[in-house]
Amino acid sequence: MKHIFKASFTNNGRCNTRMNITIASDNHSMNDLTAIIGGSALSQLPGLHIKERRVVRTPFGEPSGVLIFGQIGEAAVVFLARNGYGRTILPHLINYRANIWAMRSVDVDRIIAVSSVSSLDSVSGTGTLVIPDQIIDYTTGRDSTFYDNSEHEIIPLDFTNPFDETIRHALLEAAQLHGVAVAASGTYACTQGPRLQTAAEMQRSLRDGAHIVGQTVMPEAVLARELEIPYAMLALITNRSQMAGITPQQPFGRPPTHTGSPKALTDLQGVLAHTVRHMTVINS
Repeated sequence: MKHIFKASFTNNGRCNTRMNITIASDNHSMNDLTAIIGGSALSQLPGLHIKERRVVRTPFGEPSGVLIFGQIGEAAVVFLARNGYGRTILPHLINYRANIWAMRSVDVDRIIAVSSVSSLDSVSGTGTLVIPDQIIDYTTGRDSTFYDNSEHEIIPLDFTNPFDETIRHALLEAAQLHGVAVAASGTYACTQGPRLQTAAEMQRSLRDGAHIVGQTVMPEAVLARELEIPYAMLALITNRSQMAGITPQQPFGRPPTHTGSPKALTDLQGVLAHTVRHMTVINS
């Protein structure tokens, strides 16, 4: 059993008070356990041996799919396909609370999230990896906290730096060792979806300081922070929006693909596998 955070829940999953609760673990945390949330292709990392597929239920409903447990060498890893296995769940309909709660229920030590994004930066091209350090949240209507309708004092959550620096540095080191094009920082603009941004909205994102645009980092990142799970993101640029000199007759970008080129996917998988092994070593 492991202490999680202070809360209690009604039958519908709404948080009412701050009481000590625990979630039963399944002894996966006996080994250092890294969670990866992203596309189903991420369950095909180099050297991965899948050991178990498990259905997990939460007070907030069903996660996006089964949890897939495996090993990469001595490193334990668990995968969850954020949009479902087959990409059947739109970004604004993902049950983010159930996904993050499921990860905590199996005692993950950290979460590495993966996202396909469009680039607003003329420097970073398709296939580049980005390890963002900031977020702009443009989403609306998503369940973004475990503390719903609390009857007690709410202490504001410090979200100044939304990503875990230790994981970010490990991802950057892995990308550099693999010789992969990588941006060591950047601001992720999270839009509501499922549609893409208009040209005016892209201009706004640029003025706000965004470098990449996606639809999934929020509220995933803040929910992980509420449950005190270290969280970082590895973003893959699959489309570049050409904003310079745009006219109404010119296309401003195509819808991003979900995995990019085969080489980009291979690079991403290699970086993830290296990072998982490295994080296990430094925490052993």
